[in-house]
Amino acid sequence: MFKVMIGAAVLGLCSGMAFALEAGDPERGAKLFKKCVSCHQVGPKAKSRTGPVLNEIVGRAAASVEDFRRYSKPMKALGDTGHVWTPEELDAFLEEPRKYLPKTRMTFRGMSKPQDRVDVIAYLVSLSPEDATVEGFTVAPEILAIEGDPEYGEYLSSECVTCHKADGADDGIPSITGWETELFATAMHAYREKNREHPVMNMISARLSDEEIAGLAAYFNGLGN
Repeated sequence: MFKVMIGAAVLGLCSGMAFALEAGDPERGAKLFKKCVSCHQVGPKAKSRTGPVLNEIVGRAAASVEDFRRYSKPMKALGDTGHVWTPEELDAFLEEPRKYLPKTRMTFRGMSKPQDRVDVIAYLVSLSPEDATVEGFTVAPEILAIEGDPEYGEYLSSECVTCHKADGADDGIPSITGWETELFATAMHAYREKNREHPVMNMISARLSDEEIAGLAAYFNGLGN
């Protein structure tokens, strides 16, 4: 079991929080999140269902997913106030959604245990490594232009598929199958340079060369085509 240290940008959203979000366990949170997947999707290929996609929910304004049209009137009204989903606000909402926002369409009764909520929030924060492309992190064009060998990538992928399913299945851990090669490479370089903090991904990416990252990018891209 590992614990994720939430980045400074996220922690800045929640000064005065009554609980230590940095102690959240995203692996445990992923298992708890299975209660939510009937309505909410996460990951690069996520689509809105009964509920909106939850990628980048931390720091996002309420009722702001553009392709989701089923927000309740109370949720829309909350969004109109400029309300932002900080970890603290998510904690309060997840504890008892209908008490937090009366007449919300969300039928989930809530999570009564504080650690469960912290772990789920830590999981949501840990998602979407593709966010590296919108956090000001860039990779030199000549590195992104490296043509990866998908067969070599397959050879290297054994460590990846212990968590990420090669068939694209999402069992609480987002799929990386079918990603654009530049997106995949940028995310991996962001972890390697510790632009994105994640103990396991920082460790794994630190061992990879530019050519090995390109090979993995080519392999996982090909799985989705």
